Amino acid sequence: MMYELYYWPSIQGRGEFVRLALEEAAAPYRDVARESGKGAGLAALMGQMAFSKIYKPPFAPPFLKAGRLVIGQTANILQFLGGRHRLAPRDEAARFWVQALQLTVADFVAEVHDTHHPIAAGLYYEQQKAQARRRSADFIGNRIPKFLNYFERVLAQNPHGDRYAVGARLTYVDLSLFQVWAGLSYAFPRAMRRAPRRYRRLNSLYARVEARPRVAAYLASPRRIAFNRDGIFRHYPELDRP
Repeated sequence: MMYELYYWPSIQGRGEFVRLALEEAAAPYRDVARESGKGAGLAALMGQMAFSKIYKPPFAPPFLKAGRLVIGQTANILQFLGGRHRLAPRDEAARFWVQALQLTVADFVAEVHDTHHPIAAGLYYEQQKAQARRRSADFIGNRIPKFLNYFERVLAQNPHGDRYAVGARLTYVDLSLFQVWAGLSYAFPRAMRRAPRRYRRLNSLYARVEARPRVAAYLASPRRIAFNRDGIFRHYPELDRP
């Protein structure tokens, strides 16, 4: 099946979590809004978003078309792909555990976004810089340690070893933890400079995922959009305090 991924064409954002899963699975897909020509590009994304007469329209990108299925919400898409492409456990309880961790990642990512948009998403960063400094200081001092300590403990307590979050093999939440670590390191390099020593299991997981052949090939390819100041993970030096 040729999947169709619909997401903004110039940012990693939440769509990157889906891209990583598709790439690791070697699943054929179209990144529709990044293509050119008829039926592609940003117009195709906006056209899909405007299909108000279609049953069960997605609220916002990313969403994935798989045949007649239209699946919205990042965690929901990953759960679907995980079951199809061996990126989720077969055991029911373990599958729910992976999804619970993915939803926690989603909470973390929302808090990352709010460091640079603490008042309103509809305002520019420059219109809320003072509040962003306060929000980022709390995020660095309290929220980053809270989430990373939690995921570090998840790895430590995995009865199958600390190589992966759940079970003895890679799941989609490991790919998402890789992306979170990469994003935090880009957005807050000063705050994260001691993180490899403090969270050695997460740091090892990051390196392990980065070295996987399909992930490595993707990261080196033009399909990987560079971090920038339009995405979720943004680097503003004034917000990056140790």
